[in-house]
Amino acid sequence: MAEQIEVGVIGAGLSGLACAVHLQEHGVACTLFDGAPEPGGRVRTDEQEGYLLDRGFQILLSSYPEARRVLDFDALEARPFDAGSLVQVGSKAWRVTDPWRSPVRGLGSILAPFVTLGDGLKLAKLRSGSVAASLRPGDVTAGEYLRQLGFSDELRERFFRPFFAGITLDPELGVPAHYLVSLFGWFSTGKAVLPRRGMRALPEQLAAGLPPGSVRFGEKVRSIRGQGFELEGGGQVEARALVAAVDAHAAAELFEPFESRAWSGTTTVYYAAESSPVGGPWLVLNGEGRTKGPVNHLCVPSDVQPSYAPQGSSLLSISLVGVPDDDDRSLDQAVRTQLRAWYGGAVDRWQLLRVDRIERALPRFARGETSSVRDGVHLCGDYLETPSIQGALVSGRRAAEAVLAQLGVAAGPVT
Repeated sequence: MAEQIEVGVIGAGLSGLACAVHLQEHGVACTLFDGAPEPGGRVRTDEQEGYLLDRGFQILLSSYPEARRVLDFDALEARPFDAGSLVQVGSKAWRVTDPWRSPVRGLGSILAPFVTLGDGLKLAKLRSGSVAASLRPGDVTAGEYLRQLGFSDELRERFFRPFFAGITLDPELGVPAHYLVSLFGWFSTGKAVLPRRGMRALPEQLAAGLPPGSVRFGEKVRSIRGQGFELEGGGQVEARALVAAVDAHAAAELFEPFESRAWSGTTTVYYAAESSPVGGPWLVLNGEGRTKGPVNHLCVPSDVQPSYAPQGSSLLSISLVGVPDDDDRSLDQAVRTQLRAWYGGAVDRWQLLRVDRIERALPRFARGETSSVRDGVHLCGDYLETPSIQGALVSGRRAAEAVLAQLGVAAGPVT
């Protein structure tokens, strides 16, 4: 006989966990099923030789509204990146800093050869949000919008492109302009942070807040039928309401037909070094253009959060947009060749720890309407919102609200 539960949530990534948290807040019991041995989905952290290696370059923005609602930032023991970025051109690094947070450094930003006075005024306008008043979703791409605002070619290529390409994994900035404006606002009002235990701390905290036994790991769902599903081990489960908190790729395997989403990939190369070449909690952008080498940006996570590396050592995270065909040795050589021009011979002494190739790092924005219900099953995942931590958490809450409505439970306002 099938096991009977109140609400079943397939997937214990951020969206599934957020859904469960919201249901619990309203007194509705739910059980999550995930084939992995731990929560998180694409948000994972591995430990290797005393280093914390997040699965690809990942950060948490302290200004994400949904993250502020569901996460305890104090318990995460998160530490911030410095506001702004270093734009690397050859051996010279130029600081581009928010003048509202650091007036002295911010004024120094206009001394960079690729920042004009007009650029500075337009940045102030973009930061204020006033330029977004007439924006409608889908109007123009982010790249086209920056051109329309009149930013110089050099600033767009040396700062905006590598900065936002590192976040959206789209080097052409083809994401909707309204998303770029939202990102810029979140970066302007909050900070990029890293938790003490790495990015795995986010799903760990959400899972720890659920009742014991409500998250069942190592139990992958094979198929869905109505409000029930079959596990790979052969068990049958029936629920009053069902949520598929999986990405679009997995959803396409569970529902036929289902339009899967295109993905953007990324590659992260991790090195151990005796000391940091950056010397601070900065994001370093490749300001030399896309023809100088494979690196889009880099950072030293241990400069931000010392727990990422053993004492007396530094962890370097080098990010590429896309997944090249090169083997690890060739990719390592290409990265070192580019960074040797930035940091000199010390690059040759770095120890290669790992190369992460992530084909499905972020879903690309959906074009047109996207349904959040399929065959009576509620869907959630960042592919239904924005490809981000914020999008995953919001999607999970909205799925929970739909379940509450199905069960006749008053959801109440979101605080």
